[in-house]
Amino acid sequence: MADLRFDAREVTNQSPPYEDVDLYGSDAALIQAVKANGAGGEGKALSAFGRHWGRAAMFAQAKFANENPPRLDGNEVEFHPAYHAFMAESVAAGLHVMTWKADGARAAAPAEVARAARFYMVAQVENGHMCPITMTRAAVAVLAADPALLASLMPKIASRSYDRSFQPWRDKSGMTLGMGLTEKQGGTDVRANTTRAVPAGEGYRITGHKWFMSAPMCDAFLVLAQAPGGLTCFFMPRFEPDGSVNGLNFQRLKDKLGNRSNASSEVEFADAFALRVGDEGKGIRSILEMVQLTRLDCAISSAGMMRMALAQALHHARHRTVFQKKLSQQPMMVSVLADMALEAEAALALTMRLARAFDGAAANPAEAAYARLLTPAVKFWVCKRAPPFVYEAMECLGGNGYVEDSTLPRLYREAPVNAIWEGSGNVMCLDVLRVLAREGDVARGMIEGLGGEAKDLPGAEGAAVSICKALAGAQAESHARLAVEQLALLAAAAALRKSAPPAVVEAFARTRLAGPRGATYGAALIDSHEAAALLDRALPG
Repeated sequence: MADLRFDAREVTNQSPPYEDVDLYGSDAALIQAVKANGAGGEGKALSAFGRHWGRAAMFAQAKFANENPPRLDGNEVEFHPAYHAFMAESVAAGLHVMTWKADGARAAAPAEVARAARFYMVAQVENGHMCPITMTRAAVAVLAADPALLASLMPKIASRSYDRSFQPWRDKSGMTLGMGLTEKQGGTDVRANTTRAVPAGEGYRITGHKWFMSAPMCDAFLVLAQAPGGLTCFFMPRFEPDGSVNGLNFQRLKDKLGNRSNASSEVEFADAFALRVGDEGKGIRSILEMVQLTRLDCAISSAGMMRMALAQALHHARHRTVFQKKLSQQPMMVSVLADMALEAEAALALTMRLARAFDGAAANPAEAAYARLLTPAVKFWVCKRAPPFVYEAMECLGGNGYVEDSTLPRLYREAPVNAIWEGSGNVMCLDVLRVLAREGDVARGMIEGLGGEAKDLPGAEGAAVSICKALAGAQAESHARLAVEQLALLAAAAALRKSAPPAVVEAFARTRLAGPRGATYGAALIDSHEAAALLDRALPG
């Protein structure tokens, strides 16, 4: 009689882990977007970076960092060693400073694009620790309002040494900076802040609270408080000038949906020492210099998470057999994956084009105008698309995608944060309207120029006309979400034209600009030849 026993431990028809991959070399869209935006000379360094961050050890560390969230011990925040390992990696790579010169001046192009490519790859592996990285980088733009203070800080900010010790920043080998803007009664409306700052000696004394203090382990923070002359920006270190601990009393760490490896806190200021940055009453103008840069990073990060979700889904589909065929050979699954690949590449092309605008803004008024108008629009669209995109990827893996052994649950929890941080969707749309109100002719010219760049693509001309009409009409605020989404899509089509094959550009415009489409991925009409080309481009088989 035949032995009918079987070994339940035998595992078949399961996709191998997606690890030990080259995050740069396996991503044709990234390679070409980097070249199209002026950073092609970084290719060798980016390839080494992509291989390093794509190692199995990096994915394992990401799991540890998120399974072991930080905890508050008195006024110090304790982290799992995996978190510190990621901070050391990113600081050593210069992700917190590579867009600045040693004196705090902007680095020459293509520094923003080169950094964006690295940031995009890091976001695919572990996004939480990038919070203090992005804030440290962006804080330099604000500190430029006080050249003497910036000069004293830059040697520590520019250091490639991650120093986790709790001591005055002057005594450390390197430093990080956080941010405290929002209060419980005001939220986005920072003009409603009640925290008070009183001139005292060489600085100010601040009393009040912050409902969200981002990255409370940092060595200093940029905070907003009401000075005698109005809402003002301040530099608040963790230690007093005499070396004693400053009056920052952390109340608790936020228990967040995602972003688990990173700490966010509530804090009370008890006569805390701070230095003014910029003029009294100009706090919002000062902090916007920082927020513009962090919004760019939110978009890059979301695009990176979309890329990892797509790679996980496509990798699984190529290894998993269902009904005697690989999932990647099933027509409906191919339609879903191709539609996702199209959107992921558009998000990447758009964020890289925006990074190039930041590179060129100082010398080119047109690039500066692009950055002012498109930063909120790009953040709005890319960050909004990431959560449903990651969910669709999860569904591609079925039950395997829903369990914690998969990367996708962590990505799914992480994805919403970028749409909320640095201004939610409505705030982004209002910012687009504000740019149009201040710079009407320039902004409208920019939109028309995007239509020209996307000339002859399906729906492009009509999109440019409808955007300008909607944003200039009496119902502009009510209709702003649709118009800003169309603006981002038009800009994405124009960006793709510089970096993607014509078939990809045409398919994107046809399915996103030319008319209505289904609400779910896979509902866009992409023929089988287009789909095959898109998937081969998305991830080499």
